[in-house]
Order: sequence, then C-alpha cells, then structure tokens
Amino acid sequence: MADEPISASMFPLTCAVQNYAWGKAGLDSEVAKLVVGGDPLAVIDEKPYAELWMGAHPKGDAQIKDNRITQTTLGQWIAHYPACLGSKVKDAFQGQLPFLFKVLSVNTALSIQAHPNKDLAARLHAQFPEHYPDTNHKPEMAIALTRFQGLCGFRPVEEILAFLQRVPEFHALVGNEAAEELQHAVGDGARTSQALKKCFTRMMSCEKKVFVDELNELVKRVTEEDCIECMACSDNTVRAGLTRKYIDVSTLCEMLNYSPAPASSKIFPCVQDPSDPCVTLYDPPVPDFTVIKIQVPASVKDYTVAPVDSASILLVIEGDAMATAPAAHSDITMRRGTVLFVSANESLSLHISSPSGMLLFRACSLL
Repeated sequence: MADEPISASMFPLTCAVQNYAWGKAGLDSEVAKLVVGGDPLAVIDEKPYAELWMGAHPKGDAQIKDNRITQTTLGQWIAHYPACLGSKVKDAFQGQLPFLFKVLSVNTALSIQAHPNKDLAARLHAQFPEHYPDTNHKPEMAIALTRFQGLCGFRPVEEILAFLQRVPEFHALVGNEAAEELQHAVGDGARTSQALKKCFTRMMSCEKKVFVDELNELVKRVTEEDCIECMACSDNTVRAGLTRKYIDVSTLCEMLNYSPAPASSKIFPCVQDPSDPCVTLYDPPVPDFTVIKIQVPASVKDYTVAPVDSASILLVIEGDAMATAPAAHSDITMRRGTVLFVSANESLSLHISSPSGMLLFRACSLL
C-alpha cells in the first residue's frame, strides 16, 4: 500500500470534540468557536466544549471532509497510505501518526496529574493494563492562546515556605512535621527534594474529607484559559485529585521530580525560524511532535507554507485565505477553525483575503 500513488494528500478535516465537565460552555468556549468557524452549520448548545482533538486517535479519529476520498477518517487514510507520514516518521513510529494536536478551553481546574516516561509506562501497563492501556510515554506541550495558568513542577523552596506560613489551609494539609523538615533542609539540595516529596505526599494522602474541606477554601473559578496543546499518542495519565477517573496517589508522588525551580524555568523556549520571519518553532526534546506557529502579517497577501518531511496538521486561529496545492483535489477555503491534513513534503500556497493577516498553528514530527 505504501507505494501506491496518492490521489490527494491534502484535505480538510472535521475533528472530534470532547465535552469534559471542566470545559467552557457553548460559545464561551474557544473550541466551540473554532468548530463553528470550520463548519457554519454546526449546532452549538450549552454543554461544555473542552477539547478539540486533531489527529487519528482511536477515541477521536478526525473525519475527512472530501467525498472523493474513499477513506472516511484520517486514521483509515494513514493506514492505507502510510507513505504520507514521511519515510522517517513512518519507520520510527510503525506507520502511525505519532502526535495528537489539541485546543483546550478551560473553565475550572483540571485534574492533578502527571505522565510517565517510557520505562514507567511499560511497568504500569504490565501491572495495571486496565488503568494504563499502552506502553508509550506521553510528553505534552501547551502554547497559551489567552491568559493561562497551570501547575508545572515545584516552586523555589523559599516561596513554598512562605505559602506554608501565610496559607493556613495549605499548612494544615502538609502538617507541622513535614513543614519543619522542609524549613530545616534549605541549602541542601538532596534534603530539600526529600522533604518536598514528604510535604507533597502528606498533602495528597490526606483523608478525602479533610482535603476537600481545605481545598474548598482555596479553589477559585478560573476563566479565559485557552491553549494549543500537542502530545505523544498515549492514554497513560497518572491522576491524584480533582477527577472522577482512576486515582493513583502513590505512583504520582513517587514519579515526580522534586527539584524546586522558578516558574520562568518551566517555560519552553521558542525559536524564530531564520529563513522565515513568520515562523516560530516550538521543538521539544522528544521525537513525537513539534509545533510551528505561523503569524502572517497584514502586509503579506501571498504566503507559502513550506514543506516538511513529516505529515502535519494545520489549524487556522485567525484569518481567511484560499489555499492551492498540487496535492489537493481542488482549492481549499481556509478560515478560522479550518483544520487541514498535509502529507509529508507538500507545500501550500495561501492567498490571504483577511485585512489583519493570519495566525496558524501546525503540528508535525521533525526527526
């Protein structure tokens, strides 16, 4: 199948929406707005629109919006034409699209969670396959579209100690003994990590009623949080709270990195493409995915999306254009919410009609 000629290796997609309870309701959700932008006939009600899944994940395989293509989903297309992934990606990931591209619209706190590396994923899958269904790691990267807050690692120890002194609910969950141990460990990196692990484990292991009572004093509703997210294809998530799904406190507390660091160190640096001023690259140290931000200014009316040696998924956040490419059956109208699959080594010419330019995000795997 891999050597068969591909009749069209670029086409628009209808993508799966996940209606989790923590999402924003109706058209308050960026996800819902993108769905309507991509399909003006889409019906939006007041349920929470939490995530837009752009990829070939079996729980949310994108539908192909071209009735001239025999395969109805992106997963079916890739299975039939694995060469579309690019030779390196096809060989490295056994003919599978290695990433899941998402948009998140967050209204309330998500679960307290972390994701295993490959070694831990293999062990968890072997022991508890009903909770950890595969052996893959699940690195994730989020790019904020609006103001966005998230937990990512542990603050500098001085800040944690200040919170323990000023926030009685926090101190009550950690307890005097663990708090004092952390205080006495300052200046010793190894002791600090061990004491921080003890503080976190004590807090996460509190009796449920005690934890809920203290948490209710602290948790506030957070609005206007939207982000682009990309991750490796895995369903392995270790959760420890704020969820109705399986909770595994001991594994989460054991697997974390307890090295305190400032928030600025957690922000992944982006890189400007020296050959294209419109392109910003978010290239994490994993092979599964890279995200490319394409910001075309109002002064540019014709722009070429350069080919890469990987299948990619392109999402329009702002702007309108007519897209042409030899790999497409016909010209494609692109507007806010359009999601486009592009096979490896294919370029795309955009004739931009919106007066303010365009903003696009592209997910791929740059091996």
